[in-house]
Amino acid sequence: MLNRRNVISGVVILLLLALMVFSIAKLLESRKAVEDGNGDDSRTLEIDGVKYSPRQDVNVFMLVGIDREGKHEDSNSYRNSGEADMISLLIFDESDKTYSILCLNRDTMLEMPTIGLGGKYAGKAYGQLALSHTYGSGLIDSCQNVKKTVSSFLYNLEIEYCLSLTMDAVAKLNDAVGGVTVNVTDDFPAETGILKGEGVKLSGEQALNFVRTRKDVGDQLNVSRMKRHEEYMKGFMSALNTKLNSDEDFIVSTYRDLSDYVVTDCTLDSLQKFVSRYSDYQFKEIVSPVGENTVGEKYMEFKVDPKELEKLVIRLFYNKQES
Repeated sequence: MLNRRNVISGVVILLLLALMVFSIAKLLESRKAVEDGNGDDSRTLEIDGVKYSPRQDVNVFMLVGIDREGKHEDSNSYRNSGEADMISLLIFDESDKTYSILCLNRDTMLEMPTIGLGGKYAGKAYGQLALSHTYGSGLIDSCQNVKKTVSSFLYNLEIEYCLSLTMDAVAKLNDAVGGVTVNVTDDFPAETGILKGEGVKLSGEQALNFVRTRKDVGDQLNVSRMKRHEEYMKGFMSALNTKLNSDEDFIVSTYRDLSDYVVTDCTLDSLQKFVSRYSDYQFKEIVSPVGENTVGEKYMEFKVDPKELEKLVIRLFYNKQES
């Protein structure tokens, strides 16, 4: 059994990644990964004549927020309607015992694997990163399809585990910690119940609207919404720490309430090892790829600057090879 101190530390780390926080996940046994048709295992990069090798002292955990209300449900098909609204990577750096968060824009235009009849690999499609979750049943196969998409986008990055949660988990987590206080710098539609100002305490549905709403809020861009995600993370962590200090049953009770809203390929044994290994790591930074927002034919598009992405990936995940 996990040491209580490690459990709490692990919860704090994983919840920070989630922006709506999750660590009390429904721990499902991993199913067979979807075939992606990619047989190239080489992750060595050569840029401008310089060779880089993947770092062996970095481990990555992916969290996906699904734009769907209610519990996770099987679509009983190879397609589903749940788009990935929030995609973040928690990066554990064993060299200095820190962890960072890499936030990816859901509008990022890229190539993704698709899933066809029988759950088999069915080629590739080009579109928003958010759409990668719509391939598959909406459960673990869809979560892993997002993982494959992100891995390919980040130069075949090895992502150890993935976890997805529906929007209802946000409201439940928000209320579980007694509400979250944030600074609201944009005007929100009246129906959201969110007022502009400093020190605004959000209730469950307000929290969901704060991290989810784009229409008629500021410039309506996902980049701005991602900044609100960061603001919410800060407020949540403050409320979470207070709750953990006052309620020793918080983890157990929240797990019970959230278990139907979370899907993960991380087994209980794996999570225990993961938490035990990284529970004392310190937060370092939040980063995002640089790019440009454009209006596409069907939807908003975020086109990443390839050179800047290259630099970011090398900084986070690679070491220069010695000549």
